[in-house]
Amino acid sequence: MRISTLAYTFKQGFKNIFRNKTFSLASIATIGSCVFLFGLFYSVLLNFQNIVKEAQSGVAITVFFDEGTSDERIQEIGNEIAARDEVAKVNYISEDAAWESFKVDYLGEYADGFENDNPLAGSSNYEIYMKDVSKQPALVTYLESLEGVSKVNRSDITADTLSNVNVLIGYVSAGIIFILLAVSIFLISNTVTIGISVRKEEISIMKLIGATDFVVRSPFVIEGIIIGIIGSALPLVAVYYIYNNVIAYAVEKFSSLSDILKFLSVDEVFYTLIPISIAMGVGIGFFGSFSTVRKHLKV
Repeated sequence: MRISTLAYTFKQGFKNIFRNKTFSLASIATIGSCVFLFGLFYSVLLNFQNIVKEAQSGVAITVFFDEGTSDERIQEIGNEIAARDEVAKVNYISEDAAWESFKVDYLGEYADGFENDNPLAGSSNYEIYMKDVSKQPALVTYLESLEGVSKVNRSDITADTLSNVNVLIGYVSAGIIFILLAVSIFLISNTVTIGISVRKEEISIMKLIGATDFVVRSPFVIEGIIIGIIGSALPLVAVYYIYNNVIAYAVEKFSSLSDILKFLSVDEVFYTLIPISIAMGVGIGFFGSFSTVRKHLKV
């Protein structure tokens, strides 16, 4: 492609935007609104997923051993468990460590009566933390099949609840994103259709003097992409300041809940939000304009 042709394509793309100012502004506003809502929703979603992830990291499966199981076999069991893909971390709790922790948490000064006795003898165990609690049933089945394992404690209700929450988040996210994309593409399509009807005579003349299909079609596609970029970039500024101020306010006012509600920083959110939003705007602009050009511009 010659530089002059490329320059003409971009020039006409910009001209098309100003020719149809009302529809162009409507498209930019619609995409901007969609990206703004998506940005807010995405920020809340990431924080909610982070809270669920933190909750998942605290859900443990506890494995106890048969009486008389050797230390070597207990070590082998630990190595086998740690080698599994779904396992994030394995902690070994000896019977002495379990008793010391129990004394501190529940007995306090009354623990002196058990000075030469350990009521938790034989309670050595592994605490297993998973990457994904939805895989807990499969892991429990595996653990119960291991030689030397006497009992496996787990919380099925907690695991099922967290798994269902993750699935629900996925479905809600997909539904909202689909609606926002559909509305934006519809507006882009209308804008390009108006542009084609306004320039029909000019397009006919261009074809008569030998203009290629690319030269005729590409300005409308460029128009859609530019509208998409502008419409996705502007709301990111608003989302940035809103999110930053809301998180700062929440951290200050609800500091007592900081151990439960761990919010992501604005940099962590925008590290992925910016490329996703820009790609979404460009994609909406490209597919909306390209499909409309193919449908309405018979060249």
